Amino acid sequence: MTATRTPATPAAPARRGRAAAAAAAITALAAAAALTAGTAGTPARAAALTGCAASPASCGYPAAATTGVPAGTTLVSVPAQVSSGPGWKYVAATGEVTVTGNGAVLSGLNIPCTVEIDASNVTVKNSQVVTGGTIANSVIKGTNATSGRVNVAIDDVYGDSTGMTITGNNISAFRTAMQVSAGLVQGNYIHDPGYIAGDHTNGIVTGGGTTAMTIKDNTVFNTLGQTDAITLDASAGGVPVANKTVQGNFLAGGGYSVYAGDGPSGNPTSHIVITGNRIGQQYYAKGGQFGAGAYYDPAGTGNTWTANTWDTTGQAIPAP
Repeated sequence: MTATRTPATPAAPARRGRAAAAAAAITALAAAAALTAGTAGTPARAAALTGCAASPASCGYPAAATTGVPAGTTLVSVPAQVSSGPGWKYVAATGEVTVTGNGAVLSGLNIPCTVEIDASNVTVKNSQVVTGGTIANSVIKGTNATSGRVNVAIDDVYGDSTGMTITGNNISAFRTAMQVSAGLVQGNYIHDPGYIAGDHTNGIVTGGGTTAMTIKDNTVFNTLGQTDAITLDASAGGVPVANKTVQGNFLAGGGYSVYAGDGPSGNPTSHIVITGNRIGQQYYAKGGQFGAGAYYDPAGTGNTWTANTWDTTGQAIPAP
C-alpha cells in the first residue's frame, strides 16, 4: 500500500493484540455494554427501491440525519462541569473515564478522553467522547483521513463482552469502525474511512468464534479498495466461525464487501446467515474492488446466502 491509497490485495484482517487498544475511542473490557445514540431505529424500507447510494436515508437506511447525537441535546463537559456519576468517574492520573459500575448510564456528556468500560449492562448514549482528536460514542470521527484517523472507534478489547448493543452511531475517519465479537450492531452509519499506509481498513469486524452476533440494518460504505464493509473474522486457522447473522445492511466498497468467515485457513463455519443486504456499486462495479463477497461456504451447516441484491438494479447477487 502507499499513501496515495493504492488498493492492496484483500486479506482477512488479523486479530489485534492488547497493545492496540490504547488508540480505540471506546473500549469494552468485560461482560456486557451498550453504546446507543438514542434513536428509535431504522425506518422500514421498500426492498424494490434501486439507486439508493446517493441518499441512503431516502430508502430507509441509516445516514447522518438519523444517527449521532440527537438535535437539541445539551452536553455537560467532563471533567470541567462534572467529574463522576453513578458507576463512573474521571481519573486525572490516566486522563480517562473509567466505568466500573454494573448498569451505569452515561448520557448527555462531552468527554475529552477515552472511555474504558469494565462492567456489565453499561449504556453510553447521547454523548460525544473526544480523545486524540476523535469524537466518539454517538458521533465517532477522526480529525482527518490520514494522521488523525481514529484507530478503532469501538473495540471489544479482549473479545469477551456479552450482550453488547451498538446502535444509531455515526462513525467516520477510522481504520476500523467496530471490532466486536458478540451481541447486536444495528442502525449505524459507517462511512468515509481514514487511511495510513499499512492499514487494513474495516467497517465492522467480528472476532469470529461461535457466540451469537447480529449485524443488522446498518449503512457501511468503505470508499477504499481494501479491506471490507463487514468481516466475520477468519484469521485464526481452524477456529470455527458460527452463529453470525448479517441482515438488511446497505454495504459498498472494500476489497470485498462481505468476508463470510470461511477464510484461507479453512475455518469451519456454520449458521452464517447473510440475507437481505443491498450492495452498492458507487465505488466499484463489483460492490467491492474484487467482488461483493468472499470466503462463504455453502456446505456449512445452516449457512445461507439469500435475497442479497445490487443497489443499481435490484437483481439478486449469487453466493460467492
